[in-house]
Amino acid sequence: MQYRTIANTDIQVSEVGFGVWTLTAGWWGDYSDSAAVDMLQSAVDLGINFIDTADTYGRGRGEEILAHAFPGAARDKIVISTKFGYDWESVDRSKKDHQPAEHCFEPDFIERALHNSLQRLATDRIDLWQLHNVRMEHLLRDDIWTLLDKFRIQGKIRSVGIALGPAIGWLDEGMYALEHLPIEIVYMIYNALELDPGRELIHGAEKHNKSLLVRVPHSSGMLEGKYTLDTQFGPNDHRKHRPRAWLENGIKKVDQLGFLTSQGNRTLGQAALKYVMRSPQIVSAFPNIYDFDQLNEFATAADVPDISDDHASKIEHLFESNYGLERVREAGLSTR
Repeated sequence: MQYRTIANTDIQVSEVGFGVWTLTAGWWGDYSDSAAVDMLQSAVDLGINFIDTADTYGRGRGEEILAHAFPGAARDKIVISTKFGYDWESVDRSKKDHQPAEHCFEPDFIERALHNSLQRLATDRIDLWQLHNVRMEHLLRDDIWTLLDKFRIQGKIRSVGIALGPAIGWLDEGMYALEHLPIEIVYMIYNALELDPGRELIHGAEKHNKSLLVRVPHSSGMLEGKYTLDTQFGPNDHRKHRPRAWLENGIKKVDQLGFLTSQGNRTLGQAALKYVMRSPQIVSAFPNIYDFDQLNEFATAADVPDISDDHASKIEHLFESNYGLERVREAGLSTR
Protein backbone atom coordinates (compact mmCIF):
# COMPACT_ATOMS: atom_id res chain seq x y z
CA MET A 1 0.00 0.00 0.00
CA GLN A 2 1.15 3.52 -0.79
CA TYR A 3 0.25 6.61 1.25
CA ARG A 4 -0.27 10.29 0.49
CA THR A 5 -0.55 13.36 2.69
CA ILE A 6 -3.65 15.56 2.71
CA ALA A 7 -2.63 19.05 1.62
CA ASN A 8 -1.69 21.48 4.41
CA THR A 9 -1.88 18.76 7.08
CA ASP A 10 0.26 15.97 8.50
CA ILE A 11 -2.48 13.40 7.87
CA GLN A 12 -1.22 10.44 5.84
CA VAL A 13 -3.84 8.28 4.15
CA SER A 14 -3.74 5.08 2.14
CA GLU A 15 -4.23 5.53 -1.61
CA VAL A 16 -7.07 3.01 -1.39
CA GLY A 17 -9.62 3.75 1.30
CA PHE A 18 -12.61 1.84 2.62
CA GLY A 19 -16.11 3.32 2.39
CA VAL A 20 -18.38 2.06 5.14
CA TRP A 21 -21.44 3.01 3.05
CA THR A 22 -21.19 -0.35 1.30
CA LEU A 23 -21.54 -2.24 4.57
CA THR A 24 -24.20 -0.21 6.33
CA ALA A 25 -26.47 1.57 3.83
CA GLY A 26 -28.26 -1.60 2.68
CA TRP A 27 -27.71 -0.76 -1.00
CA TRP A 28 -25.13 -3.46 -1.63
CA GLY A 29 -26.63 -6.24 0.46
CA ASP A 30 -26.97 -6.85 4.19
CA TYR A 31 -23.99 -7.28 6.51
CA SER A 32 -24.08 -8.29 10.14
CA ASP A 33 -22.04 -6.26 12.59
CA SER A 34 -19.52 -9.09 12.94
CA ALA A 35 -19.13 -9.42 9.15
CA ALA A 36 -18.60 -5.66 8.79
CA VAL A 37 -16.05 -5.62 11.61
CA ASP A 38 -14.17 -8.56 10.09
CA MET A 39 -13.93 -6.84 6.72
CA LEU A 40 -12.78 -3.53 8.20
CA GLN A 41 -10.13 -5.17 10.33
CA SER A 42 -8.92 -7.19 7.34
CA ALA A 43 -8.66 -3.97 5.34
CA VAL A 44 -6.36 -2.46 7.96
CA ASP A 45 -4.26 -5.65 7.97
CA LEU A 46 -3.78 -5.08 4.22
CA GLY A 47 -2.54 -1.53 4.76
CA ILE A 48 -5.76 0.47 4.34
CA ASN A 49 -5.85 3.12 7.05
CA PHE A 50 -8.42 5.57 5.62
CA ILE A 51 -12.04 4.79 6.52
CA ASP A 52 -14.91 6.95 5.25
CA THR A 53 -18.39 7.00 6.72
CA ALA A 54 -21.20 9.46 7.50
CA ASP A 55 -23.66 9.97 10.31
CA THR A 56 -26.47 9.10 7.89
CA TYR A 57 -25.06 5.69 6.93
CA GLY A 58 -27.35 3.16 8.58
CA ARG A 59 -28.68 5.97 10.81
CA GLY A 60 -25.46 6.11 12.81
CA ARG A 61 -24.49 2.47 12.37
CA GLY A 62 -21.63 3.34 10.01
CA GLU A 63 -19.93 5.27 12.79
CA GLU A 64 -20.76 2.76 15.52
CA ILE A 65 -19.24 -0.06 13.46
CA LEU A 66 -15.89 1.75 13.49
CA ALA A 67 -15.99 1.98 17.27
CA HIS A 68 -16.59 -1.78 17.44
CA ALA A 69 -13.87 -2.59 14.91
CA PHE A 70 -11.21 -0.30 16.37
CA PRO A 71 -11.75 0.15 20.11
CA GLY A 72 -9.34 1.87 22.47
CA ALA A 73 -5.79 2.18 21.19
CA ALA A 74 -6.76 0.49 17.90
CA ARG A 75 -8.49 3.72 16.92
CA ASP A 76 -5.04 5.24 16.33
CA LYS A 77 -4.46 2.78 13.48
CA ILE A 78 -7.02 4.49 11.26
CA VAL A 79 -7.82 7.89 9.78
CA ILE A 80 -11.55 8.55 10.17
CA SER A 81 -13.56 10.58 7.70
CA THR A 82 -17.21 11.19 8.44
CA LYS A 83 -19.86 13.62 7.23
CA PHE A 84 -22.67 15.80 8.52
CA GLY A 85 -25.46 18.02 7.24
CA TYR A 86 -28.57 15.83 6.97
CA ASP A 87 -31.22 15.97 9.68
CA TRP A 88 -31.84 12.24 9.41
CA GLU A 89 -32.87 11.76 13.03
CA SER A 90 -36.00 13.84 12.42
CA VAL A 91 -37.28 11.52 9.69
CA ASP A 92 -40.01 9.14 10.83
CA ARG A 93 -38.92 5.77 9.48
CA SER A 94 -42.13 4.07 10.65
CA LYS A 95 -44.06 5.59 7.76
CA LYS A 96 -44.28 3.67 4.51
CA ASP A 97 -43.71 6.73 2.35
CA HIS A 98 -40.17 7.29 3.59
CA GLN A 99 -39.05 10.82 2.93
CA PRO A 100 -35.39 11.72 2.43
CA ALA A 101 -33.74 13.72 5.19
CA GLU A 102 -33.47 17.47 4.75
CA HIS A 103 -30.23 19.38 4.91
CA CYS A 104 -29.52 21.40 8.04
CA PHE A 105 -26.44 23.51 8.65
CA GLU A 106 -27.63 25.65 11.54
CA PRO A 107 -24.88 26.14 14.17
CA ASP A 108 -26.75 24.38 16.99
CA PHE A 109 -27.48 21.42 14.71
CA ILE A 110 -23.81 21.21 13.67
CA GLU A 111 -22.75 21.27 17.34
CA ARG A 112 -25.07 18.35 18.11
CA ALA A 113 -23.98 16.46 14.99
CA LEU A 114 -20.33 16.67 16.04
CA HIS A 115 -21.07 15.63 19.61
CA ASN A 116 -23.15 12.66 18.46
CA SER A 117 -20.60 11.51 15.87
CA LEU A 118 -17.79 11.62 18.43
CA GLN A 119 -19.92 9.55 20.79
CA ARG A 120 -20.82 6.95 18.17
CA LEU A 121 -17.21 6.73 17.01
CA ALA A 122 -15.98 6.52 20.63
CA THR A 123 -13.19 8.96 19.86
CA ASP A 124 -12.07 12.44 20.85
CA ARG A 125 -11.36 13.69 17.33
CA ILE A 126 -12.44 13.31 13.72
CA ASP A 127 -9.60 13.36 11.21
CA LEU A 128 -11.70 14.66 8.31
CA TRP A 129 -15.19 16.13 8.76
CA GLN A 130 -17.12 16.79 5.57
CA LEU A 131 -20.23 18.76 4.69
CA HIS A 132 -22.39 16.07 3.13
CA ASN A 133 -23.68 16.79 -0.41
CA VAL A 134 -23.43 20.49 0.36
CA ARG A 135 -25.11 23.18 -1.75
CA MET A 136 -23.84 26.61 -2.71
CA GLU A 137 -26.21 28.35 -0.30
CA HIS A 138 -24.48 26.54 2.56
CA LEU A 139 -20.97 27.28 1.33
CA LEU A 140 -21.74 31.02 1.42
CA ARG A 141 -22.62 31.03 5.14
CA ASP A 142 -19.86 32.55 7.28
CA ASP A 143 -21.29 31.15 10.52
CA ILE A 144 -20.58 27.59 9.39
CA TRP A 145 -16.90 28.27 8.78
CA THR A 146 -16.52 30.23 12.01
CA LEU A 147 -17.91 27.26 13.93
CA LEU A 148 -15.72 24.74 12.12
CA ASP A 149 -12.69 26.87 12.90
CA LYS A 150 -13.62 26.72 16.59
CA PHE A 151 -13.79 22.93 16.42
CA ARG A 152 -10.34 22.85 14.83
CA ILE A 153 -8.90 24.96 17.64
CA GLN A 154 -10.51 22.65 20.19
CA GLY A 155 -8.88 19.66 18.48
CA LYS A 156 -12.19 17.95 17.79
CA ILE A 157 -11.64 17.97 14.02
CA ARG A 158 -8.29 17.87 12.23
CA SER A 159 -9.36 18.81 8.70
CA VAL A 160 -12.48 19.85 6.79
CA GLY A 161 -13.87 18.86 3.43
CA ILE A 162 -16.96 19.03 1.26
CA ALA A 163 -18.55 15.97 -0.31
CA LEU A 164 -20.14 16.67 -3.69
CA GLY A 165 -23.23 14.80 -4.74
CA PRO A 166 -25.21 12.73 -4.59
CA ALA A 167 -24.87 12.37 -8.38
CA ILE A 168 -21.92 13.34 -10.51
CA GLY A 169 -21.50 17.07 -11.08
CA TRP A 170 -21.59 20.03 -8.67
CA LEU A 171 -18.67 21.74 -10.39
CA ASP A 172 -19.58 25.21 -9.15
CA GLU A 173 -19.68 24.10 -5.51
CA GLY A 174 -16.39 22.24 -5.85
CA MET A 175 -14.54 25.09 -7.53
CA TYR A 176 -15.88 27.70 -5.11
CA ALA A 177 -14.75 25.62 -2.13
CA LEU A 178 -11.29 25.08 -3.61
CA GLU A 179 -10.85 28.77 -4.38
CA HIS A 180 -12.43 30.50 -1.39
CA LEU A 181 -13.00 28.25 1.63
CA PRO A 182 -10.77 27.03 4.49
CA ILE A 183 -10.98 23.38 3.52
CA GLU A 184 -8.42 20.70 2.77
CA ILE A 185 -10.52 18.24 0.73
CA VAL A 186 -13.13 18.04 -2.00
CA TYR A 187 -14.74 14.60 -2.40
CA MET A 188 -15.92 13.92 -5.95
CA ILE A 189 -16.97 11.24 -8.42
CA TYR A 190 -14.22 10.52 -10.94
CA ASN A 191 -13.31 7.45 -12.98
CA ALA A 192 -12.14 6.34 -16.41
CA LEU A 193 -15.71 6.43 -17.74
CA GLU A 194 -16.70 9.73 -16.07
CA LEU A 195 -13.89 12.25 -16.39
CA ASP A 196 -15.88 15.44 -15.90
CA PRO A 197 -16.19 17.52 -13.82
CA GLY A 198 -13.25 15.75 -12.17
CA ARG A 199 -10.68 17.06 -14.63
CA GLU A 200 -11.55 20.66 -13.87
CA LEU A 201 -11.59 20.02 -10.13
CA ILE A 202 -8.12 18.50 -10.42
CA HIS A 203 -6.91 21.72 -12.07
CA GLY A 204 -8.54 23.71 -9.28
CA ALA A 205 -6.98 21.61 -6.54
CA GLU A 206 -3.55 21.97 -8.10
CA LYS A 207 -3.90 25.74 -8.43
CA HIS A 208 -5.09 26.26 -4.85
CA ASN A 209 -2.98 23.58 -3.13
CA LYS A 210 -5.91 21.46 -1.98
CA SER A 211 -6.51 17.71 -2.05
CA LEU A 212 -9.20 15.55 -3.60
CA LEU A 213 -10.88 12.28 -2.70
CA VAL A 214 -12.59 10.06 -5.25
CA ARG A 215 -15.66 7.92 -4.84
CA VAL A 216 -17.16 5.56 -7.42
CA PRO A 217 -13.75 4.96 -9.04
CA HIS A 218 -15.26 1.89 -10.71
CA SER A 219 -18.36 3.65 -12.05
CA SER A 220 -20.83 1.71 -9.86
CA GLY A 221 -18.98 -1.53 -10.53
CA MET A 222 -18.80 -1.19 -14.32
CA LEU A 223 -15.00 -0.89 -14.25
CA GLU A 224 -14.62 -4.02 -12.18
CA GLY A 225 -14.91 -5.81 -15.53
CA LYS A 226 -17.36 -8.47 -14.38
CA TYR A 227 -20.67 -7.34 -15.87
CA THR A 228 -22.25 -9.16 -18.80
CA LEU A 229 -25.59 -8.74 -20.53
CA ASP A 230 -26.83 -11.56 -18.30
CA THR A 231 -25.83 -9.85 -15.05
CA GLN A 232 -28.61 -9.75 -12.47
CA PHE A 233 -28.48 -7.64 -9.32
CA GLY A 234 -29.90 -8.77 -6.00
CA PRO A 235 -33.09 -7.34 -4.46
CA ASN A 236 -31.10 -5.18 -2.02
CA ASP A 237 -28.68 -3.90 -4.65
CA HIS A 238 -29.37 -0.33 -5.82
CA ARG A 239 -28.10 -1.16 -9.32
CA LYS A 240 -31.18 -3.35 -9.79
CA HIS A 241 -33.19 -0.15 -10.30
CA ARG A 242 -31.04 1.29 -13.07
CA PRO A 243 -32.34 1.21 -16.65
CA ARG A 244 -31.25 -1.64 -18.88
CA ALA A 245 -29.49 0.85 -21.16
CA TRP A 246 -27.05 1.68 -18.35
CA LEU A 247 -25.80 -1.90 -18.33
CA GLU A 248 -25.73 -2.30 -22.12
CA ASN A 249 -23.95 0.99 -22.82
CA GLY A 250 -21.53 0.50 -19.98
CA ILE A 251 -20.44 -2.92 -21.24
CA LYS A 252 -19.78 -1.45 -24.69
CA LYS A 253 -17.58 1.24 -23.15
CA VAL A 254 -15.66 -1.23 -21.00
CA ASP A 255 -15.01 -3.43 -24.06
CA GLN A 256 -13.03 -0.52 -25.51
CA LEU A 257 -10.66 -0.52 -22.52
CA GLY A 258 -9.16 -3.92 -23.17
CA PHE A 259 -5.72 -2.38 -23.62
CA LEU A 260 -5.59 -1.78 -19.86
CA THR A 261 -5.48 -5.51 -19.12
CA SER A 262 -3.98 -6.93 -22.31
CA GLN A 263 -0.64 -7.71 -20.65
CA GLY A 264 -2.28 -9.82 -17.96
CA ASN A 265 -0.46 -8.02 -15.16
CA ARG A 266 -3.45 -6.31 -13.56
CA THR A 267 -7.21 -6.60 -13.38
CA LEU A 268 -9.49 -3.94 -14.80
CA GLY A 269 -10.50 -3.03 -11.26
CA GLN A 270 -6.87 -2.42 -10.34
CA ALA A 271 -6.23 -0.47 -13.55
CA ALA A 272 -9.22 1.78 -12.77
CA LEU A 273 -7.71 2.66 -9.40
CA LYS A 274 -4.26 3.25 -10.90
CA TYR A 275 -5.78 5.62 -13.45
CA VAL A 276 -7.55 7.68 -10.79
CA MET A 277 -4.39 7.92 -8.71
CA ARG A 278 -2.33 9.35 -11.59
CA SER A 279 -3.21 12.80 -10.27
CA PRO A 280 -1.08 13.83 -7.26
CA GLN A 281 -3.94 16.02 -6.06
CA ILE A 282 -6.02 12.89 -5.45
CA VAL A 283 -4.87 11.44 -2.13
CA SER A 284 -7.23 8.47 -1.90
CA ALA A 285 -9.95 6.60 -3.78
CA PHE A 286 -12.84 4.75 -2.17
CA PRO A 287 -13.97 1.77 -4.24
CA ASN A 288 -17.14 -0.05 -3.27
CA ILE A 289 -15.82 -3.11 -1.42
CA TYR A 290 -18.40 -5.76 -0.65
CA ASP A 291 -16.48 -9.03 -0.32
CA PHE A 292 -13.02 -10.24 0.67
CA ASP A 293 -11.96 -11.04 -2.90
CA GLN A 294 -12.54 -7.43 -3.88
CA LEU A 295 -10.81 -6.20 -0.76
CA ASN A 296 -7.65 -8.12 -1.66
CA GLU A 297 -7.82 -7.11 -5.32
CA PHE A 298 -8.17 -3.39 -4.64
CA ALA A 299 -5.81 -3.24 -1.66
CA THR A 300 -3.01 -4.68 -3.82
CA ALA A 301 -3.56 -2.22 -6.69
CA ALA A 302 -0.38 -0.39 -5.67
CA ASP A 303 1.63 -3.48 -6.64
CA VAL A 304 0.56 -3.51 -10.30
CA PRO A 305 2.09 -1.43 -13.13
CA ASP A 306 1.14 2.22 -13.46
CA ILE A 307 -1.04 3.48 -16.29
CA SER A 308 1.19 4.75 -19.08
CA ASP A 309 0.79 8.21 -20.60
CA ASP A 310 -0.26 6.54 -23.85
CA HIS A 311 -3.00 4.53 -22.17
CA ALA A 312 -4.19 7.58 -20.23
CA SER A 313 -4.46 9.49 -23.51
CA LYS A 314 -6.50 6.66 -25.00
CA ILE A 315 -8.91 6.81 -22.07
CA GLU A 316 -9.42 10.54 -22.58
CA HIS A 317 -9.84 10.10 -26.32
CA LEU A 318 -12.50 7.43 -25.82
CA PHE A 319 -14.33 9.64 -23.34
CA GLU A 320 -14.35 12.57 -25.72
CA SER A 321 -15.15 10.70 -28.91
CA ASN A 322 -17.66 8.17 -27.66
CA TYR A 323 -19.81 9.91 -25.15
CA GLY A 324 -17.95 12.65 -23.32
CA LEU A 325 -18.76 15.65 -25.45
CA GLU A 326 -22.48 14.93 -25.54
CA ARG A 327 -22.61 14.49 -21.77
CA VAL A 328 -20.55 17.60 -21.18
CA ARG A 329 -22.90 19.68 -23.38
CA GLU A 330 -25.95 18.34 -21.57
CA ALA A 331 -24.48 19.08 -18.15
CA GLY A 332 -23.19 22.49 -19.14
CA LEU A 333 -19.66 21.62 -18.05
CA SER A 334 -16.39 23.01 -19.33
CA THR A 335 -14.43 20.79 -21.72
CA ARG A 336 -11.07 22.14 -20.55
